[in-house]
Amino acid sequence: MDTITKKTNQLVFKAEMSESLGNAIRRYVNQIPIAAIDEVEISKNDSPLYDETIAHRIGLIPIKMEKSLKDDSEIKVTLTSSKDGPVYSGEIKGKVEIVYGKIPVTILNKGQELEVTGIVRLGKGAQHAKFSPGLMFYREIVNVKIDKDCPKEVVGVCPKHLLKNEGDKVVISDVLNCDMCEICVEECVKKGKESIKISPSGELMITVESFGQLEPKEIFNRAIDVLKKDLAEFSKKAGK
Repeated sequence: MDTITKKTNQLVFKAEMSESLGNAIRRYVNQIPIAAIDEVEISKNDSPLYDETIAHRIGLIPIKMEKSLKDDSEIKVTLTSSKDGPVYSGEIKGKVEIVYGKIPVTILNKGQELEVTGIVRLGKGAQHAKFSPGLMFYREIVNVKIDKDCPKEVVGVCPKHLLKNEGDKVVISDVLNCDMCEICVEECVKKGKESIKISPSGELMITVESFGQLEPKEIFNRAIDVLKKDLAEFSKKAGK
């Protein structure tokens, strides 16, 4: 595994693996236990939004995952406001850490109040989007072979501008961004040439984006751990 780019909530890397394995790991991102506000009780709501809308918005607020959280953990949180103006996610009180404190929940006018009690529980993204830790997607990295007789005019047809003239040769500047559209191959064929050959490399470029509950690397590792656990359970039952 080689890192391509790394940001606070995004990790892009390449790894030698099959698409079927990459897809299995991708699907298991939504099998990772994640904390979210699962249940709310609204005792007062003078805001313009319906109770159901506020409950939905509160449920989607990302909560930082703590190692101390167990499957049966329940943490009480409260959201109380009577000030004029927006009510933000950072006003939620309890023994949890809100990832983004400036997510607007609703807005209050002078004299209006909002009182909410919530219960934080662990769940999985396969059950509800509020338990999803982020996204994972991938595509195959390709090998691009360009012969010396490649027509120079082919440089201008690449929609991503990845081809360039270097002396009397055509070269590719960034093979990682080639998405196998094969427009350059078709252009060569039109000119009676087969100068460009694109083939799979056996590597995937994988992108993991976090909603903030976990770091991208941890999302990927935890997805693998849950997949391994399920495969071991399946093998155990299949062997009986």
